[in-house]
Amino acid sequence: MKLSVTQHIPNAITCTSLFLGCMAIVAALSFDETIFGIEGYKLAYILIALAAICDFCDGAAARMLHAYSALGKELDSLSDLVSFGVAPGMLVYSMLSHTAGCPQWLQFIAFYIPVAGELRLARFNIDNRQSTSFLGMPIPANAIFWIGYTAFAIKNGNISPWISAALVIIVASLMLTSVLKMFSLKFKNASVADNYMRYIIIATAIISVALAGLSGLALTIAVYVILSAIPTKGGKG
Repeated sequence: MKLSVTQHIPNAITCTSLFLGCMAIVAALSFDETIFGIEGYKLAYILIALAAICDFCDGAAARMLHAYSALGKELDSLSDLVSFGVAPGMLVYSMLSHTAGCPQWLQFIAFYIPVAGELRLARFNIDNRQSTSFLGMPIPANAIFWIGYTAFAIKNGNISPWISAALVIIVASLMLTSVLKMFSLKFKNASVADNYMRYIIIATAIISVALAGLSGLALTIAVYVILSAIPTKGGKG
């Protein structure tokens, strides 16, 4: 399969996202150690966020350059699994390993996150119904949720009780593999009528982060799930 120079640009951005995801895994495992003057878990937040920006930019570049390819689709899914599935899973694993009283065997429940993410991405690749909306939580939203949750857990009494953390892992991972129809967060135009749900999510993110810091990201994703579950005749597309 021969690709033009322009078709390599989105793929290069996708590979950058993967590289950042790998770095995020290393940072997550260093959790409370300092890397480049930043605590490991905080650096993981930054790297996952940068990977998410790359994930947005590769799609935008592909549309702008008309550089779609089967290779690009596969690269995108593989990159997403690492950056938004494995990296958050390792972040949660490290959090649980630093949680007082958390049994060592239970810490591995964090790896249910990338497993659910893999199932979600595999289904997305073969499901033609998910061109304008999603079935189950998009995996980048999963990563954003775990940044918010771990930030909340660390801020409130160092680490949250491991029992509640385990329950949240199960519920959030089930959302990845659910058949709940969720609207895409990508704008096709600036119309309020066509995008009012998306504007609500943006407003929620701004307000919640302003009031609660990164912890507000978990609330933002929770609102996204709730809004998706509300029946509506329009505005989600």
